[in-house]
Amino acid sequence: MTIGGISAITKGEGASLSAKISSEKGKFDALVNEAKSLAKAESGVVGKNLSSSQTSYDGRINGDWTSGFSGAFMAESDKTALPQGAAANQANPNVVQGTIDRTSKLYEKSLEMESYIVKMMLSSMRKTVMKADSQNDYAKNMYEDMLYDEYATMMTKNAGFGLADQMYLQLSQKGGVEA
Repeated sequence: MTIGGISAITKGEGASLSAKISSEKGKFDALVNEAKSLAKAESGVVGKNLSSSQTSYDGRINGDWTSGFSGAFMAESDKTALPQGAAANQANPNVVQGTIDRTSKLYEKSLEMESYIVKMMLSSMRKTVMKADSQNDYAKNMYEDMLYDEYATMMTKNAGFGLADQMYLQLSQKGGVEA
């Protein structure tokens, strides 16, 4: 009589980790593709590929609990804002400093991409912390992951890394080099 196998040794964590990685990669690829399509046509509708009738504003699904980036920048001055963070610190004096329309969908998607990168960084840092309880509680891990999603969103909004600004300038081709 055989008891278990590989799954018994890893307690099913290998399959769970593989599924999580596959899911994250799918989300990342979808975000990149949507940002590219918005760069080509700024008038695109976010979430147009969703088949659910449960879609509310700007592609968010009813029950989405995160704060998100929709409506974060609404002032008239946000339409011609200067880059900040890494995007503002150009080492090349020949680069023309472009302006950013922070009210656009392209910038919103750039913020989501920056948030995703910050989330990956925070998740890697979180894995280095030793936990007192060795018990692997699924619900606790899920809510902790949602907490770190929100941390990433807040850090993206407030820290001024400038990754979203760089992405926006690159995708909109507003950050060109002088001839």
